[in-house]
Amino acid sequence: MGGIAALARAAGHRVTGSDQNVYPPMSTQLAALGIELTEGYGAEQLEPRPDVVVVGNVMRRGLPVIEALLDRGMPYVSGPEWLARELLADRWVLAVAGTHGKTSTSSMLAWILEHAGLEPGFLIGGVPGNFAVSARLGGGTFFVIEADEYDTAFFDKRAKFVHYRPRTAVLNNLEYDHADIYPDVESIQRQFHHLVRTVPGSGRIIWNADDARLREVLAMGCWTPLESFARAGGAQADWSARPLGAAADYATFEVLEQGRPCATVRWNLMGAHNMENALAAIAAARHAGVPVHESIEALGSFQGVARRMQLRGEVAGVRVYDDFAHHPTAIATTVDGLRRRVGAGRIIAVLEPRSNTMRMGVHREALAGSLAGADEAWLYIPADLGWDVGPVLEALGARGHGRGEVNVLAKDLAAALRPGDHVLVMSNGGFGGLHEKLLAELARAAPAR
Repeated sequence: MGGIAALARAAGHRVTGSDQNVYPPMSTQLAALGIELTEGYGAEQLEPRPDVVVVGNVMRRGLPVIEALLDRGMPYVSGPEWLARELLADRWVLAVAGTHGKTSTSSMLAWILEHAGLEPGFLIGGVPGNFAVSARLGGGTFFVIEADEYDTAFFDKRAKFVHYRPRTAVLNNLEYDHADIYPDVESIQRQFHHLVRTVPGSGRIIWNADDARLREVLAMGCWTPLESFARAGGAQADWSARPLGAAADYATFEVLEQGRPCATVRWNLMGAHNMENALAAIAAARHAGVPVHESIEALGSFQGVARRMQLRGEVAGVRVYDDFAHHPTAIATTVDGLRRRVGAGRIIAVLEPRSNTMRMGVHREALAGSLAGADEAWLYIPADLGWDVGPVLEALGARGHGRGEVNVLAKDLAAALRPGDHVLVMSNGGFGGLHEKLLAELARAAPAR
């Protein structure tokens, strides 16, 4: 919604908005744009009367602002519908969908198009380092959008991405998530099928051939040419990739088209998941007319995305990273990527189970396994967490630790760290400012170390 606000401001509208517990980087981006933010959901923010209210999917019946909106008969629309109507109708939309990797792949794709001189617009659920903003109108034909499967609004329970009508669609992967919205993975597959139904026959669907659930989605019906991608050694695909030489962290990899080597990527990112994201971005950009060699050149200068393995600071030889991982698969992949980069160095994973799915305990049986690649795992256990983390800590054994307050977590964790450690902090929220608190605790203890 912050990105939509930025786009509306760029389009010439006066924009205000409301939210609660807003944290960087979006809070600072909104402030820089001069967009007035109201804390909370009171009805008074509807004065003076706006021309239209764009309603985000966190809004629900019973909130004062929503009840006043309906009682007064004011015009309202969902964020995805407003985008489709006001900004996307005449654009070549490149939509990136999937349980994991949407933000990173969208950022790579936008940067490739920018590097090629195509001035794309974009709306991304993170802040790409090459742009320093999460959204812009752009000056060209193309618009890159992170296509989320979460529901649209309290009055529209379809997935957001069915509104976007992409010409180029990327399907990265599909797992069970959003348990507060979908009862099972089959219901998510149905939403992906609805997305597939909106891609024209002259368009292109780029999909992960290693993902059995995506294969099942496409078997429901597909009327658009397909291009597949996969890691070399996996499923047969149009696009594949493999790490080169001693690059165990995937910082250098070879791209193959139809099994034939065509280019080599050398960049600062790590992990097999980012290699796959890059393949999807290369294929999507080629559909938009960007030659492979230009995409490779762009990826070489790709600066990553805020909160995706972002180094937040180093104190007394301890490096603290910030990552958005909050699903067991993403957690395991993130830990593996860092392991390949640091080798035998100690990795301390710190997790906030914040997503609705995680708070419901849906992934609790997979959680210990997802943290197995770390040397130690620290879990934040808020008082209102809806399930017992005891079995997870028991499965982790001596490597597992739990704390119920962020301040205590920061203090105890800092005391347990030693020079050379890599602290991987994972949350899809602000984690109560843990990163800054931990770095401050390390700085206070530094003279005594």
